[in-house]
Amino acid sequence: MGRRASSGSGELVLKVEQSIILVRGEKVMLDHVLAEMYGVTTKALIQAVRRNRDRFPNDFMYQLTPQEVSILRSQIVTSSSWGGRRRRPYAFTEQGVAMLSSVLRSERAVLVNVEIMRAFVRLRRILITHADLARKLEELEKKYDAQFRVVFDAIRELMTPSEPAEKRRIGFRADEE
Repeated sequence: MGRRASSGSGELVLKVEQSIILVRGEKVMLDHVLAEMYGVTTKALIQAVRRNRDRFPNDFMYQLTPQEVSILRSQIVTSSSWGGRRRRPYAFTEQGVAMLSSVLRSERAVLVNVEIMRAFVRLRRILITHADLARKLEELEKKYDAQFRVVFDAIRELMTPSEPAEKRRIGFRADEE
C-alpha cells in the first residue's frame, strides 16, 4: 500500500497544478512556491541546492532574468509572495523538482515531490491531447480548403474587374430614323 499525502492532499494537488508556470517555453515551478510546499524557507531551499550545485545543471534550474521577473509580476495580480525579495527567483524544471527530493530528505518533501511529479505527468497528458486535437483540426482545414477551392475561385473571379466594354450611352435617342 503506497503512502498518500495527509488530509490536505486535494489542496496540495490543486496548489501544485496552479503553481506550474511557463517560462522560456518550459513548465517550471518557482523557488518560493516549492519552499512553501516543502515546509522550508526559500533561503534554506536555495542553500540546499547550492550545497549540491552539481545536481542542478542549467536545464534543471536557472535564475530568472529581471525582464522575466517583471513579466511574471505583471501577470500575477497579487504580488505579496514577491514582496521584499533581494534576489531574483529560481525556476525549477520537472527534472530539477525531481532532483530536489534527493536534496531535501524529509518525509513531507517525499510526499510533496510525488504530487508534483504526478501534476507534471497530468499536464503532459493534457498537452498531448491538445496536440492531437490541433493536428486533427489542421487536417480538417486542409480537407475543407480543397473541397471549397471551386467556391473560392468563383468568388475571386467575381471580385476581379472585367475588361471595360465599349461605352454605350444609356437612355432614349431622339434622332432615331
